[in-house]
Amino acid sequence: METIKDLGKYTFPCLLANSVKKFGKRPALALVGQKEFTYSEVKAKSEEVSKMLLSFGLKRNDKVAIFAGGRPEWGIAYFGVVNQGMIAVPLLQDFSKVEVESIMKHCGDVKAIFIEERLYEKMKDLESVFPPVIIKIEDYSIIKGEKTCEVETLPEVEINEEDTASLIYTSGTTGRSKGVELTHKNLVWSCMSGQYVHRVNKFDKCLSFMPISHVYEFSIGFSMQMLNGSCVYYLGKPPVVSALLPAFKIVQPTIVLSVPLVIEKIYKSKVLPTFQKTEKMKKIYSKPLFRKLLNRIAGKKLIKTFGGKLNFFGIGGSKVDPNVEVFMREAKFPYAIGYGLTETSPLIAGSGPEITVPDTLGPVLPELDVRIANPNEKGVGEIVVKGPNVMKGYYKDPDLTSQAFTTDEDSCGAGYFKTGDLGDFEKIKGRVRLCLKGRCKNMILGPNGENIYPEDLEFVLNQHPVVSESLVVEGKKGLVAIIQLDLDKIKALYRGIEYNQAKLLNEIQFFVNSKMNRNSQVQEMQVVDEFEKTASKKIKRYVYDLKNFVQEKIAEKQSEKTEKKSDEQK
Repeated sequence: METIKDLGKYTFPCLLANSVKKFGKRPALALVGQKEFTYSEVKAKSEEVSKMLLSFGLKRNDKVAIFAGGRPEWGIAYFGVVNQGMIAVPLLQDFSKVEVESIMKHCGDVKAIFIEERLYEKMKDLESVFPPVIIKIEDYSIIKGEKTCEVETLPEVEINEEDTASLIYTSGTTGRSKGVELTHKNLVWSCMSGQYVHRVNKFDKCLSFMPISHVYEFSIGFSMQMLNGSCVYYLGKPPVVSALLPAFKIVQPTIVLSVPLVIEKIYKSKVLPTFQKTEKMKKIYSKPLFRKLLNRIAGKKLIKTFGGKLNFFGIGGSKVDPNVEVFMREAKFPYAIGYGLTETSPLIAGSGPEITVPDTLGPVLPELDVRIANPNEKGVGEIVVKGPNVMKGYYKDPDLTSQAFTTDEDSCGAGYFKTGDLGDFEKIKGRVRLCLKGRCKNMILGPNGENIYPEDLEFVLNQHPVVSESLVVEGKKGLVAIIQLDLDKIKALYRGIEYNQAKLLNEIQFFVNSKMNRNSQVQEMQVVDEFEKTASKKIKRYVYDLKNFVQEKIAEKQSEKTEKKSDEQK
């Protein structure tokens, strides 16, 4: 386990120097199926990147965007930027043109951008908002820019823990993108503290297919691996089954990071149907003893599918379906839970594979002061946090920054970052664990003044065999359930016979209402072809217009999607 004594300071130059000293000849970064870069090669190549940037006249505190999918050159470029005191601006590869243009304008004065060739071709007409220096990330060739000098030797630069390392723009679930300003200490402390959730060593292999521009993947799937001498293998293509299965076989990873959606889909589409093929099998699976035995068999097969050597399957980004957690626990599938936000770099709490308990997040990380602000009579309130992981603030937005922290009027006192999540503390199996109850902003006030948590209804809706995903919002006449249907399941159930969608929706509505109290009854059902999502695969709730939600909104969104697909095909 690496400590602050090994690094000296919570900065990326210290992190990389320590790793080169201890693991210099070990493999560090690679694309699946290609030769690995060693730690020494990563350092040398990052220094070449630094020299290149300096030769274009860039200096300390200048901003450099990185716009690419996960690949070794991404991490090399990042070290090259921040180790010279410049500020990295990671952009998610699935940002739209509108989002990229908005971010570049808001960020302002970006001096250079590393960009993947395919994204450059896609975004060419945005060149007017791109910086004066454009570098192709695959080979660091110059697309645009004039050098002002040659740099033979890198100048010595003193990087401080409180220096800004990254400006991370999130297209979140609740509204417009915000630039989150994170320091060297924020990010390095977070990846170092992740070791309390799981120990990584130089023999580990991590297969990465999540967006590295997302702070979850960056901190745990990149920085924490670099800290401990592990090797990260990048898929280098969209994470579809046809690409993932061969990659698992080639790499045989010990570490994989994911979002709940991936394992939930595997459980609902592969595991559960196997145990519900016949009424007899369904009856057997309903018995706890037999269910555990069958889940254990399924777990062994699942680990084999992931390459056979998996010991850490990290899940973050949103809450996991408790039924899926029960399956993973009984299957002895080595899943771990991490909780946090971009603003907290991201880790706040987590459970390693040995101590996970379904429907809990796990213990709070050491050094953090986490409290439940303004709790109700059941002890549920907003999760707030103070500590070395909390952001400097929202870039260029002091008012928004001020609103993000508690005041003296809050029960916890002033200065805590408000997560926007509802939770409480529960002592389970000898440990005090943080438990997530929902989002503050999602909570709906019922007609009789009762608190309605949409997540509770969504959990029930998602148990229906033909519901792929769901969202519950407040409509004009009560609760509206918006669902995405699993068309493959419907085809299998109806065996080619045309089904009545209205009748099916009535049946789903009855299904959910029969399991909820009278204050939490769904009054209306709506269907979408596909939900709009963030990079961490959370549904963008704000898109679905809470109080003024009408069918035309869905139709409009689906029309936009169809047009977008048509344009891409052209």
